[in-house]
Amino acid sequence: MGRPRKYSDRVTIQSVAERAGVSTMTVSNVFNRTGKVGAETRARVMAVIEELGYVPNLAARRLTGSAVARLGLIHADRDSMFINAMIAAVSIAAAEKGLQLIIRAAKVSSPAATIALANGLVRSGAQALLLIPPFAESMAESAASPSLGVPVAAISTASALADITTVRIDNHAAAHAVTSHLVAGGRRRIAVVTGPANHSDSVARLEGHIDALRDHGLSFAPALCISGDFTFLSGLEAAEKLLALPGRPDAIVTANDDMAAGVLWQAHRQGVRVPAELAVTGFDDTLIATRVWPLLTTVHQPILEMAAQALDLVVQAARDPETYGAARDVVLPFKVIERGSS
Repeated sequence: MGRPRKYSDRVTIQSVAERAGVSTMTVSNVFNRTGKVGAETRARVMAVIEELGYVPNLAARRLTGSAVARLGLIHADRDSMFINAMIAAVSIAAAEKGLQLIIRAAKVSSPAATIALANGLVRSGAQALLLIPPFAESMAESAASPSLGVPVAAISTASALADITTVRIDNHAAAHAVTSHLVAGGRRRIAVVTGPANHSDSVARLEGHIDALRDHGLSFAPALCISGDFTFLSGLEAAEKLLALPGRPDAIVTANDDMAAGVLWQAHRQGVRVPAELAVTGFDDTLIATRVWPLLTTVHQPILEMAAQALDLVVQAARDPETYGAARDVVLPFKVIERGSS
């Protein structure tokens, strides 16, 4: 065992590399759990790290092969359980890697506004960027991602995007599955509350719903389709309109959990029994899904895993552009979580 260290001692990555008999890049890969390192070498380096009490700092990361010290995140400036959960997940993943996270929220998501935000983050020192819809779609539309000079990854888009790494689920298949679940439960007049049209995931969820109806021999009725904006209030207002129809629906599919909570609130307000008279489903499986009554049937997105994989991919791309620089499309599994609302 090594001598006891004082806080004033300065242990560098070079010290660890020399003691373990490896390169500084190997030490960086072991510490950050990246790259290809043999089990024996990894164990030897970890033993030296523990012995010397090595802890890298942000400045050292830039000089020793860990190319990312700061990570930028862009998200919509609105109250959203999904956005809150995703910010928390990205923050956890960044903290585990010792990365500084710079967060920017914006109400405007046009291509020009998105590029301006991205450039601002890069000027602030961000060496990689993560985007949450609709900013990913806007950046892809502008075709300006390569000009930023840093790798970019998007979380929870509907499809692959040009020059941007994507980590997502199959939104179309997930929406198809949750509507099929309602049909299997005997629901026949199924309404839908969509998300904003500029979110690709929202569009994919609507298309999956429509295709599920068609596949089960049911027709899509435009009168049973209300546009929302992913907020509780829009779900509340949509349900008010749908429940006032002469032939009101026996089920309402919503494009996220926040709007589903609004639908449930409106149903309770009007004395509509859930699920006896009305089934309700959400999407995302955020905290609110288990804070309403009845508990919400919803689509589970693996938010923590999505954030961690997106972060890993941009870090790898920044560290080794030749190997990891190409945009990738990672599709993770989803699950329909059946609860009391259906």
